[in-house]
Amino acid sequence: MINLAITFLVIAIIAALLGITGVAGIAMEMAWILFVIGVVLAIVFWVMGRRPPPV
Repeated sequence: MINLAITFLVIAIIAALLGITGVAGIAMEMAWILFVIGVVLAIVFWVMGRRPPPV
């Protein structure tokens, strides 16, 4: 998930440098959404992994 966020961030930066603001804005939003989802999933999996196995 974080890899996709970084990919969209790079696309947004390149689009912004080329002056394509619409694509840059959409790519930046996608990068932010994927980053947040990735962080939430990482925290959930970290917490789930710390519990003892069910008996």
